[in-house]
Amino acid sequence: MPDSKLDQRVFPADSEPERLDKAVARLFQVSRARAMDWVAEGRVRIDGKRGPKSAVVAPGALVSVELPPPDAPFPQPDLAIRIVHADAHVVVADKPAGMPSHPLKPGETGTAANALVGRFPELAEVVQGPAQREGGLVHRLDTDTSGLLLAARTPAAHASLRAQFTSKQVEKGYLALVAGELHAGGEIDLPLAHDPHDDRRVRPASDPTWALEHGARPAHTRFTPLERRNGFTLVEVEITTGVLHQIRAHLAFIGHPLAGDGLYEGPSLPGLERHFLHSARLGFAHPDGARVRYESALPPDLERIWSAV
Repeated sequence: MPDSKLDQRVFPADSEPERLDKAVARLFQVSRARAMDWVAEGRVRIDGKRGPKSAVVAPGALVSVELPPPDAPFPQPDLAIRIVHADAHVVVADKPAGMPSHPLKPGETGTAANALVGRFPELAEVVQGPAQREGGLVHRLDTDTSGLLLAARTPAAHASLRAQFTSKQVEKGYLALVAGELHAGGEIDLPLAHDPHDDRRVRPASDPTWALEHGARPAHTRFTPLERRNGFTLVEVEITTGVLHQIRAHLAFIGHPLAGDGLYEGPSLPGLERHFLHSARLGFAHPDGARVRYESALPPDLERIWSAV
C-alpha cells in the first residue's frame, strides 16, 4: 500500500505575504486546483499548524504538505488476473468479477490496473496526470462484469486504441443471461443519462428534450438470442458505444434485465452472486497494422449457473 509523504518548504523571506493556496502552488510547483484540493483535504500546515483556506503565509514560514499517493496504480503483481495476450504494444487481460478496472482515487488498490502494472511496470507511465491511475487501460468494465480488458504498453499504442474506441471501430462482444425468452434479435439505440432519482443507475432517454436536459450520452446495443431455457435466454450482445451500465440498462428497458442484476430489477438465481454479464470478445486494429480478435469463454461461476437453468 502506498504511503503519504511529508514535504516541507520554507516560504522565501523576501516574499510578500500570500494566500495559502497560491503559496502552496508556487512552493510545490503544482496547479492552483491541486493546491486548493490539498488545503481542503487538510494536508497543509503552516509552522506545524493546519492551514485553513483563508490562511495567509508570512515570509519565512515553514509550509508542510502531506503529499497524497501518486496517481499511478500501486503495483500488485500477485493479484489474480489472467493474461490472454501480451506483446510489445498491448496487453489483453481476462478480469475476474468483483475486481474494479482501475482505482478511482490515488492509493486505491485491488484493481485490474494494479495487477497489470505489477506485471508490466511501463503501463504506469503510458498516460500522465489523473488518467495515470488507469494504468494504460483504454476502456473499462463494471466491477462485477468479468472478461476481456485491453491495455496499451506505449503512448503511441494508447492513442491508436483510444481513437478506435472513439470512432466505434472496436468489436466488443458480451454474453448475458436475461429474464424472459427472446425469439429474435434486435437493436436498441437510446441515449443514457444518470437517473436523477438514483445516482447508482442510468436510464434510457426516449424523450429528446429530457435527454438534452440531463446530458444523455449516445448508446447503441445489438443483441442476438443464442439459447432459451426455462424462462431465460443466453444472449450475445454487441456494443459500439461504451456508456456506463449500457447493456444492463438497455436490456432492462426492453423488459429483459440481466439475471442477478438487482439494480435493474433482474431476477435472482440460486448461486448467482453478481449480474450475468461477461466480456467475451474483443477485436481491434493492432498498432502493428493487423486486425486481431481475442475471446474468453464463460468463467466457471457463470457456466455453472447456465448449466443449472
